[in-house]
Amino acid sequence: MNFVKTSMAAVAVAAVLTGSATARDDGRYAGSPLKPWFDSLKSAKGLCCSDADGFLVADPDWESKDGHYRVRLDGQWIMVPDDAVITEPNRAGRTMVWRIKDASGITIRCFLPGSMT
Repeated sequence: MNFVKTSMAAVAVAAVLTGSATARDDGRYAGSPLKPWFDSLKSAKGLCCSDADGFLVADPDWESKDGHYRVRLDGQWIMVPDDAVITEPNRAGRTMVWRIKDASGITIRCFLPGSMT
């Protein structure tokens, strides 16, 4: 049983660190060593995971220019509000965005810049 839990935790961490994935708290990441860190992430807009799901963003889909960020979501470039930027070090390494999508469009709650490797 411990092997199964350990394997599931490894898969969860791998999903966060690779590919395009949604970071939803449905219990599958409970064993991840990064879970407490993700749960504590916040921008000036508040806790990231409280109202939105986190998405990995590929390097070609985000950029920094003149001290501001923008990200491509659903095929459109969206300016990241300065108060949505997470300023603490990125332990996951990959760029992530927490967005809220409704009838009026997409709002960015949090943005975690990556290393552009």
